[in-house]
Amino acid sequence: MLLPACGIHTADTAEESQDGRGSWSVGKWAREASQFTNPVIEGLWKPERMRRADDPRKNVAGSLTETRGVSDPEPAPVAARPVAAPYRRNAAPVGKVFFDSPDGPQTCSGTVVQDPARPGRSNLVWTAGHCVHAGREGGWFRNLVFVPSFNDKALTADALERASAGQMAPFGTWWADWAAPSDQWIDEGTSEGGNGAAFDFAVLHVVPAPGSGARSLEETVGAALPVAFNGPAVQDVNLVGAWGYPAAPPFDGATMHFCAGKPGRLSLKDREPTLYRVGCTMTGGSSGGGWFAVGTDGRTALVSNTSVGPDPSVWLAGPYLGDTAKAVLDKVSLRFGSRG
Repeated sequence: MLLPACGIHTADTAEESQDGRGSWSVGKWAREASQFTNPVIEGLWKPERMRRADDPRKNVAGSLTETRGVSDPEPAPVAARPVAAPYRRNAAPVGKVFFDSPDGPQTCSGTVVQDPARPGRSNLVWTAGHCVHAGREGGWFRNLVFVPSFNDKALTADALERASAGQMAPFGTWWADWAAPSDQWIDEGTSEGGNGAAFDFAVLHVVPAPGSGARSLEETVGAALPVAFNGPAVQDVNLVGAWGYPAAPPFDGATMHFCAGKPGRLSLKDREPTLYRVGCTMTGGSSGGGWFAVGTDGRTALVSNTSVGPDPSVWLAGPYLGDTAKAVLDKVSLRFGSRG
């Protein structure tokens, strides 16, 4: 059995259940691509609420039992290593995605990526589809925000309890005014079993908090990565690095980590693209985090994102970004164009 690598916290206060619109019940939960809305609720994502979302209380036991013939042998575990602080110097495009689900606040990871319609002024964030939409089991998650360089100085979880909003969110909290997962994820994705994993990606368009006066996301953080669509086959990539904010034990979601290694192939369904897979001990909260590789031009680009992994966490898998992924990014880019 596979599980998505996001962190989950059960809602237990009126504030945590605030969602600004509608019901979570089946039949009333907005799920169609055109039904996405994400009204800003000022002051909702306070430091204390972000910290609590980092403490996952849900896990899925089991292991992967079915792969296809093109899958390579399971990789050896690779211990996740902490990213050097400050993150704004060493991993500026990486951050955390927060959102509300029927189970309460959850957390994933994301990456600032380049927007072909707005060179140097992107407001686009790459993450996993299951971090924005529940797939065939439900609909759109709510109160989606992106926090670049979360906990920039890598404060410990104890120190983070006393951290200010500026320390926790040095570049501010950016609300998603549009989100686009793949149609395949909406139609097929599930929270267990790897269904839809080959298309488990999404693009957010974000805006700064009202009154912040911030420029574009890319200008604010000082970096955005290109996305390498239809890049080399998995077996032709020598080295990838998977980055994110693991939140399930033994991690606590406070700090950024990464794993690096040569990827192998993982095939879950016939007639679907083969996934990347690397040995890595990152846990819940790392979903949506970017996988980076250096291309033949010497530039670092995003080539995948964390989608699924087993329990216990010994490896991660992410989708190959082909024509479908490019169409998702292009759709968001064209929707906003020069308007931001």
